Amino acid sequence: MTNDNVLVRPLKDSVIASDMYFGDLRTTFGIIILNDDGKSYGVKPRWGKVYSVGPDQKDVVPGDWILVEHGRWTRGIDLENEDGSKINWRKIDNSAILLISDEQPTDAYVAEDRMLDLKTN
Repeated sequence: MTNDNVLVRPLKDSVIASDMYFGDLRTTFGIIILNDDGKSYGVKPRWGKVYSVGPDQKDVVPGDWILVEHGRWTRGIDLENEDGSKINWRKIDNSAILLISDEQPTDAYVAEDRMLDLKTN
């Protein structure tokens, strides 16, 4: 999958991700994982959707979902797409990508008992 309308073009093997979720989660087993980012016990990896990759990136492509080690991304930047929608982009540390998925992860639920919709966050 390629993104011809990409507004940000990363250099070399860089990865730009969007749709990372930082709120409370509920696993399929009902365990609630609180939004405790920034605390020592809140260290956990996060899923994000690959928005764009540099020309030398061979491991992931736009549209892939990646699980990234805790804190191995930049602070988000909110930019506006051509259609007026806003996306929060983050540069990912390539060496911190733990897993790659072709599909949006479905094992996490928002604590309010609704499916985690990463596209809205």
